[in-house]
Amino acid sequence: MALLIRVGEARAQLDNRAFTSNRPGQLKYSYILLNPDGPDAKEDSLKRESQQRRQEDSVSAGDLRLSLNAFIFFKDNEYFNKIVDGYTLYGTQLNPQLVYYPVKNLRLEGGVFLWKDFGNPQLKAVRPTFRATWTHGKQQTILGNIRANLHHNYIEPMFNFERVMLNPLEEGIQTIYRGKRLFLDQWVDWQRQQYRYSNYQEEVAGGLSTSYRISPDDSRWTVALPFQFTAIHHGGQIDTLDKPLQTAFNEAFGVEARYQLQGPNVQAVRFNGYVLGFQDYSFTPGQFPYKYGRGLYLNGTLETRFADVMVSYWQGSRFISPLGGDLFQSASRTVSNPDFRDPQRQIVIVRLLRDFRISDAASLTARAEPLFDLNAGLLDYSFAMYFNFRQDWLLGNIGKRARVGQ
Repeated sequence: MALLIRVGEARAQLDNRAFTSNRPGQLKYSYILLNPDGPDAKEDSLKRESQQRRQEDSVSAGDLRLSLNAFIFFKDNEYFNKIVDGYTLYGTQLNPQLVYYPVKNLRLEGGVFLWKDFGNPQLKAVRPTFRATWTHGKQQTILGNIRANLHHNYIEPMFNFERVMLNPLEEGIQTIYRGKRLFLDQWVDWQRQQYRYSNYQEEVAGGLSTSYRISPDDSRWTVALPFQFTAIHHGGQIDTLDKPLQTAFNEAFGVEARYQLQGPNVQAVRFNGYVLGFQDYSFTPGQFPYKYGRGLYLNGTLETRFADVMVSYWQGSRFISPLGGDLFQSASRTVSNPDFRDPQRQIVIVRLLRDFRISDAASLTARAEPLFDLNAGLLDYSFAMYFNFRQDWLLGNIGKRARVGQ
């Protein structure tokens, strides 16, 4: 008989696997034919599927591949509050690359990143990309264009979701560990290089994102304890500016719990709760609207076969996050009200989230997110649609070809 079962791991807060997985189309569900004989039929079927995927993903030293990442985005923010502007993001990003494996555990990728916003005849960005990924056991060391944005697995007050569209590339160094219980991502993004007599500051960001699962392997409960940290620094000693240095930290502690259900329509319920902090460690006072701040972020999600329904509550007290989502700030980021402050910000967000599988390599994501500003008594909303495509093609194995004259 055919049974619909959930495979893969749930993500913190939002499920963004369509944006980060090597197979955007293999999302939450997989149809697996189970042998009705024996109690271990389900486990054996999952094991066979896992072995099949490992075989498909297997590489050999000398493999040369062609890789294509394609991303089309549309996000309409119908915001009329004084904290964040309303605007529309609409465009496409392409990243074709050649991939070479000198040895099995070293992946070298080089290509070009193209970004075009719709309604603008000019390309927004044309940038070379290069990434070296060394895999040793459960750990990866990445240099060059690191796995950016949503790959870090931050919550939105810590790291703005829209960076996947507005800041798609990060360059630096990254270490990722994916163990049976522990996930860890350490990264540095060198955002702006400074040279002698520059009339601008150097800019660097970095952080740590971790999650440790405390629930047993065979439980319908999945419980994890996350810790997240980000830091930004603007400064340098060789520019011509008389501008103070900026240094700021953000951190988040929390608990993530998910309970898997057996119903045909409702698959799971999930709760994510976090306590956040902000500190301004700049040498010169007044670089940020507040010196210290804190936040409380609560999320409840019902996962169904039709869509995920999430309700989020945010309470921010003088909270600032330079890398975080605009909605969660206590200081305005708008064009028309740049001096507005909301030191005790409270909002409620309702999210309807659905991923549509097109193929293993392609998916379409639809999201609608109305929000209510409790202090202003204002109802705003946003809705979005995203297309993700990622695939590698094996061109051949150049390592096995003999050189002329040998």
